[in-house]
Amino acid sequence: MDRPLAVGMTPLETRREVLLHVATRAEELGFSRVSLAEGWGHDAFVLLTEMALRTSRIGLATGVVNVLGRSPAQLAMAAATLDEVSGGRFRLGLGAGSPALAEGLHGRPFREPAAVLGRTVREVRRLLDGERAQPLPGARGLRLATRPPHRVPIDVAALGTASTRLAGELGDAWSPFLVPRSGLKAAAAPLEEGAAVSGRLRPAVNPGLPAAISDDPAHAHEIAAWWVGFYLTSMGPLYASTLRRLGLGGLVDDVLAANPAPGTTVVPDSAGALLDELVLWGEPAAARALLAQWYEAGVDEPTIVLPPGRPLDELDLILESTSPLIGAGPRG
Repeated sequence: MDRPLAVGMTPLETRREVLLHVATRAEELGFSRVSLAEGWGHDAFVLLTEMALRTSRIGLATGVVNVLGRSPAQLAMAAATLDEVSGGRFRLGLGAGSPALAEGLHGRPFREPAAVLGRTVREVRRLLDGERAQPLPGARGLRLATRPPHRVPIDVAALGTASTRLAGELGDAWSPFLVPRSGLKAAAAPLEEGAAVSGRLRPAVNPGLPAAISDDPAHAHEIAAWWVGFYLTSMGPLYASTLRRLGLGGLVDDVLAANPAPGTTVVPDSAGALLDELVLWGEPAAARALLAQWYEAGVDEPTIVLPPGRPLDELDLILESTSPLIGAGPRG
């Protein structure tokens, strides 16, 4: 495949049969990978194992799991097991998570997230490579009893400068979400710095691109506005601060002013440029044109992120509209 393209699902999508359908349909349509994010619902590793057993070619990934939800040893054991079950198709995507997940679900303090992410990635890599864990003082570090048959890549989700630099230093790929296309080069500058410090090539750039594709332009606009409005108003300050840092603060302010109460997801005309910057949206041809612009901007393997809770025929249309095998066949 000349231009690999992955498909991903957010933690807000909790319909197990839909998730499994997406995995098998994505394989039929030539997508390179299917990734599953973990939040406060399904265990991503368990569902990815079921996906591995229902597919034979498509890559599988956590996209992403947060590092405060499991110990490094648990992450390494899960990754090694999925590598074996899938025949080497698995990538481990890790991120720092959020205060809500760390403190509200896992009972862990959310402090120095970039430092915790770095320690975890290093420890997981060490275990997957057959080295001993770093034990508590006085204890003997253990190795995994079962080594993964293949080298498991570790992808790092990051938006902040410190975490992105860490992705460049340690990751096999950088997986940001909701980064603007015009700001991609600036956002990736810390990635280049981290790679240079480690004396390694820059990791792959694999952003998550939310999708809002429909034969009805008004409906596509509605879903695109939901992506932008919801993530800027309901998912913490990181997305807004990243867009400000990359020169889009005025547009962010307009979205926040248009959504003074929780639960609204309005993107006013004055901030409409954010839709093209952040979302693959519109009728199928328009969305494919936006995707081509992302490749031209230098991405390696973007992930089309499906909107949660939508009817299955809408999700199938998104998959078929962006398929690397356009014209692969009717929905089914």
